[in-house]
Amino acid sequence: MGLLVWIMVGIALWHFTVFLPDRFWAGIVGAFLGAVVGSVVVGMLLHAGSIPGRDDTDLLTAFEAVPGAVLGIAVAWFAGVRSDEHAAAH
Repeated sequence: MGLLVWIMVGIALWHFTVFLPDRFWAGIVGAFLGAVVGSVVVGMLLHAGSIPGRDDTDLLTAFEAVPGAVLGIAVAWFAGVRSDEHAAAH
């Protein structure tokens, strides 16, 4: 159940990328993947590789995914900016 919460939080935060210029690696889809993968990876790291079950999932589980989603979106952003700069140089 915790995995579902992490994915939903990642998707929820991904919606705010519409306010940013589209410089993400692979466009908006790259931002989506960054948010979802980042939230799941950080959530798994915080729980030492385990996924909280139905009884262990609470509001704190949702907040655990926020830094991962933001980090994943940032990685997709900087990868896109670097790709654009590399393409402009050649």
